[in-house]
Amino acid sequence: MASTIADLVRVMNTIAPEQMAESWDNVGLLVGSHADALTGPVMLTIDLTGAVVDEAIALKAAALIVYHPPIFKPVSRLTDRAPVHGALLRAVRAGMAIYSPHTALDAAPGALCDWLSDAVLGLTPQSTGRPEASRNAGADRRALTPGRVISPTAEVKIVTFVPAVDAERVRNALASAGAGRIGNYSVCSFTTPGEGTFLGNADSAPRVGHAQHLETVGELRLEMVCSRHALALALETLRQFHPYETPAIDVIPLEPQPVRSSGTGRRLVLDAPATLSELASRLRSTLAIPHVAIAPAIGRAADSPIRVVGVCPGSGGELAQSALNEGCDAFVTGEMRHHDALAMTQQGLSLILAGHTNTERGYLPLLAERLGSALPAARFIVSKADRDPVLPL
Repeated sequence: MASTIADLVRVMNTIAPEQMAESWDNVGLLVGSHADALTGPVMLTIDLTGAVVDEAIALKAAALIVYHPPIFKPVSRLTDRAPVHGALLRAVRAGMAIYSPHTALDAAPGALCDWLSDAVLGLTPQSTGRPEASRNAGADRRALTPGRVISPTAEVKIVTFVPAVDAERVRNALASAGAGRIGNYSVCSFTTPGEGTFLGNADSAPRVGHAQHLETVGELRLEMVCSRHALALALETLRQFHPYETPAIDVIPLEPQPVRSSGTGRRLVLDAPATLSELASRLRSTLAIPHVAIAPAIGRAADSPIRVVGVCPGSGGELAQSALNEGCDAFVTGEMRHHDALAMTQQGLSLILAGHTNTERGYLPLLAERLGSALPAARFIVSKADRDPVLPL
């Protein structure tokens, strides 16, 4: 049975969950129908260009995974006047779906940032970019800016106060409405005993005690997580099954939790310190590129050991200050603006610039391999027409 675009989206979200993308980014399925079958190969590319679309049409590709989103800013018109839009139009006319992972792929554990980190450490391609590989080989590793994730079933916490004899009935009712789901578990709750007080007015009808009399009642504090989607039904169900005329209810928003292994950039604490030139040579070799540019920190000896390295694929200038703040001695990225590079080196941060797409493109074969393992009924190929527009002489 043929895989579908929905299958492709699902697998991409296991590799690079869309919620890990930066808020300014445009990731996910940009063009296409989830129900369409993958009747042809899926082509992987860094950029969507006319040459890439020519290649995809010739191979009768059913979908394109384009790392840089070809639809990024709001589009008021789609014509062939702009080269990217022209390529996009031709891909749409050919019936191709387009998916872009961009910063979600950067942030995900075992994906692009970790692949580039492995290149800095000189690890071979056979051991890179895979979630089962040791991501602490040669260095302690964490995100420069940890990703923050929240479970879709635990976006808020519902807290209520109920007599012990009624707690199980209220708990089960809330669970039936979608509350209390944590990972593979359901009917999850926590209770603590305490005392509640209330003074009903003349119009009240308390189940316990009497109106216009201060009552003290033994109660359980019942807590259950819930999604925002299920919250309205859960609260309606709670009021329906709670024994009190007017139950006390708190709805507490839950903060996303930082995850050390995912997020923007990486911070490597090397097991064996290396010089800037050694790191540059290692990176050039593992990326199989002819050269990299280095910018030694002002006042640092050329052969001084570097212990802490920041890493960010592509254009990582905006993350350089974070690398400096996190105690990095050097920062590896694709490209930076001249004045940003000057400012960082003057503040003591050495730089290695390996070229924008040089720090991205080499991961595509590994991504194709991961996708092929997850969707064996589909065929994944890396574009041969996709290339860095900036070529050395």
